[in-house]
Amino acid sequence: MTATLRRPADDEVLAEPGRWRGRGRRGGFVAVVAAALLFAIVPLLWMLSTSFKTNREITQDGTLLPHSFTFGNYSSLFSGREFGSYLTNSIVITVASVAVALLFGTHAAYAIARFRLWGGLERYLGFALLVTRILPPIVVIIPVFLLAERLSLLNTRLGLIVVYSAFNVSVVVWMMESFFREIPVDLEEAAMVDGDSRFAAFRRIVLPLAAPGLVATGIFTAIVTYNEFLFALVLTSTPTAETMPVGAATLIGRINIDWGAMSAAGVIGALPILLFAALVQKHLVRGLTMGAVK
Repeated sequence: MTATLRRPADDEVLAEPGRWRGRGRRGGFVAVVAAALLFAIVPLLWMLSTSFKTNREITQDGTLLPHSFTFGNYSSLFSGREFGSYLTNSIVITVASVAVALLFGTHAAYAIARFRLWGGLERYLGFALLVTRILPPIVVIIPVFLLAERLSLLNTRLGLIVVYSAFNVSVVVWMMESFFREIPVDLEEAAMVDGDSRFAAFRRIVLPLAAPGLVATGIFTAIVTYNEFLFALVLTSTPTAETMPVGAATLIGRINIDWGAMSAAGVIGALPILLFAALVQKHLVRGLTMGAVK
């Protein structure tokens, strides 16, 4: 018997280069994602590993993994360095300032999205408010310090709550305005026809529909507030009001740096935000994709 060779069809010949190009794109995409994950995860794993090392392993041996597994770096933070106060201050200040910013910013964003101003100013008002957040903090730190001093708000939790709330309101307005514009006005009008007031329609109809966007906005403002350093450094001076980033910076001495304690502080400081993000992850994804599909 003689074997016969099948000649590939024209469409198969044309499809072969496209198939290889598709595989190349997928391979390149996987490589980029893997590189991004390594870039993001490796520093965190190194910090976690360093937090369990002794000073000798960190400064002299340079080991990759801890050989003498120790919790001394963690215990030293709470035994003589008042890190518990720093962490408590950060959580209280973040929760309070984000709640105040969401309360005022959400109502302002709804007003901008629903009402018309003279000359169409509502289209630019949200961005104009955002300019206050775009400016470098160092530009306004001196006026803020003088105001806090005049109002006796230096070295207090209330002072940081007021400052953070004022700056976060602009971000909340800018983000929530777009979410409110995606909600049809007909729903509110139908509720008002049934007897609801404007505020009742906003509370019963608009807010539940915009809840994913509200959660996403709250997460972003919470992360920014929790990690803020400059205002907390300038406006506070004792553990009664200093936040976690400032408390971690106190571990940097004039002569040496306690790398083990700093790594432990980074691990502990990251836990509240990681737990918060894990709990609201579903709402965050819904908030980021809200309005993408109509």
